[in-house]
Amino acid sequence: MTHPNRITMKRIIKSKSTGDFSCIPYAMTVLNCLLYTWYGLPFVTPNNILIITVNGVGATIESVYVLIFIVYASKKEKVRILGILAFMLSVIVTDALVSLYAAHGKDRKLLCGVVGTIFCVVMYGSPLSIMRMVMKTKSVEYMPFYLSLFGFTCSTLWFFYGLLGNDPFVYVANGLGSALGMMQLILYAIYRNGEVESKKAMHDGSLFETGRESM
Repeated sequence: MTHPNRITMKRIIKSKSTGDFSCIPYAMTVLNCLLYTWYGLPFVTPNNILIITVNGVGATIESVYVLIFIVYASKKEKVRILGILAFMLSVIVTDALVSLYAAHGKDRKLLCGVVGTIFCVVMYGSPLSIMRMVMKTKSVEYMPFYLSLFGFTCSTLWFFYGLLGNDPFVYVANGLGSALGMMQLILYAIYRNGEVESKKAMHDGSLFETGRESM
C-alpha cells in the first residue's frame, strides 16, 4: 500500500504548489519524532530501542516532506514554515540542554516525557483545522483517507504499546491521537462524496484563507 503522505507529496510536486495543504502536521510530526527519539535514549529511559529506531526513521522521512513544502510553497508560506522550524529547533535544543545539565535520573525522564507528551498532543491536534475545513466545505479533498487511517492505526498501536509497558508518556498522548484519528475517519465517511459548497468559495479566496489559518 502506498504511504499516505507520499500521495500528498506527489500531488504537490506534480502541481508545483502546496495548494491548501498545511505543513503543520508534518512539521509537528518531525518535532514529535525527535523529542521521542531523545526520550528513548539510554541515559533518559533504558531499554527503549524500539522508540529510538521508529521515531528516528520517522523524523528522517517527515523531514523530507517538510523540505518538499519549503521548495513548492509561496514566499509568504516559506517564511511561515521557516518560523515553525525555528520554533522546533528551540524546543529541541532547550529540552536537550535542560535534560543534560539540569535534570538527572527520574527527573530527566519526567522532563523529557512531559515535553514529548505535550508536543505529541499538539501533533495529533494539528489536523483539527483541516477537520474544520472539511465540515465547512463538506469536502475531504485536503484530508486524505490513508493519512487519517494510518494516523489512527499508528496512534492506536502506540497506545497499546504504552499500556503494555506501563509508560504514561506513551499511552496518554497516543490514546488522544487514536480518538482524534477516529473522528477524522468518521468525518471522511460522512463527507467522502461531498463537494465544496459553492464555486464562489474557490474564487473569493475563502477556502484559501481557511487552509492558511492552520499555518
